[in-house]
Amino acid sequence: MIAKTSKLEMASRRDIRCSWCGVQLLVPPEAQAIRCAVCQAITRVQSYDPLTQVRDSINQAATRIINMVSSTMTGPVSSYPVAPAVGTCGYGYYVQPPRPVILPLPSLHGRKRAVLCGVSYKGKSYRMKGSINDVKCMRYFLVEKLGFPSDSILMLTEDEICPLRIPTKENMRLAMRWLVQGCQPGDSLVFHFSGHGSKVPDNDKDEADGFDETLCPLDYETEGMIIDDEINDTIVRPIPKGAMLHAIIDSCYSGTILDLPFVCKMNREGYYIWEEQICSSDTYKGTSGGLALCFSACNDNQTSVDTTALSGNASTGALTYSFIQAVENEPGLTYGRLLNAMRQAIRGAKTGGLRLSGPIAALINRALFNTELTQEPQLSSSEKFDIYSKQFLL
Repeated sequence: MIAKTSKLEMASRRDIRCSWCGVQLLVPPEAQAIRCAVCQAITRVQSYDPLTQVRDSINQAATRIINMVSSTMTGPVSSYPVAPAVGTCGYGYYVQPPRPVILPLPSLHGRKRAVLCGVSYKGKSYRMKGSINDVKCMRYFLVEKLGFPSDSILMLTEDEICPLRIPTKENMRLAMRWLVQGCQPGDSLVFHFSGHGSKVPDNDKDEADGFDETLCPLDYETEGMIIDDEINDTIVRPIPKGAMLHAIIDSCYSGTILDLPFVCKMNREGYYIWEEQICSSDTYKGTSGGLALCFSACNDNQTSVDTTALSGNASTGALTYSFIQAVENEPGLTYGRLLNAMRQAIRGAKTGGLRLSGPIAALINRALFNTELTQEPQLSSSEKFDIYSKQFLL
């Protein structure tokens, strides 16, 4: 039987929000940290002070990095010792971390942050060899070459120890929400996915080709795929004026994976037009004033590759490798030049060392043996612009 809580005890308790899922937590005054009973994430609790509470409110989104991106944590959330619940708290139970974790919070303005998802589908017949290499290369590139703070990059791979960083459908959804949480003018956001992609029949009639494009998380066979409508709602629509989102999607059938309003249609000579993807005047697929762009591995009817032909040793996705190589080799390049450079690099690679990324890979590889790769990277955008005058910028 649970004892009744006195009015004095209730008055001394505080309400805070879980730093990961946002659920309300009732915190006893002596608690230093609390574990959410819903998502199991740990939220640190500071001593009550009005100025501190104001600061915490302003930095609510940034504090999530302490729990999710900290490289100083020595183990998964579940490794921390848990104290039994006290009183009638009910929403969660508090824990005492083995040692304090103190990290500097990133600036609220001009922030750079990224979510990098690499799914290799270990133990499956359709396992991919290059996906985890892709996100490791992308992380190094963003931090060492483009100045992204290392503690503002969230990586999801099967190699991660923390269960919240495994690329399941729910974790990928949470990571995408984290990416745009509190987004403000001056922010630069990156979403990178390397893994399988697919397509399903379009039920809401907003696709020109009649199909929704999808990403396949680790558990897609049981939990389902993430369709482009949800991706657009989650990471495109919230982008405010003055902020930018770049997506690099290294998967099959990914030409319109972000459901952006415009796709850059380019021929081999480099001439292009912007093709509108809006099927209905009632459907809005743009941002809240900011700019969203997506470099995808191929057209909606093409497959992408997992290859050693471009790097010469380790397996990587053709799009990821050609993207990083082009930006590193030519500082200050335009979006048009970047798209052309990626296409030229992939056209020049023969399929002798290439492996298509899909369950029917063996059949397709035999059909394409010693032929040029037909994969063509695509660029889509929330607005039209001159791709040969606008400088690429992350």
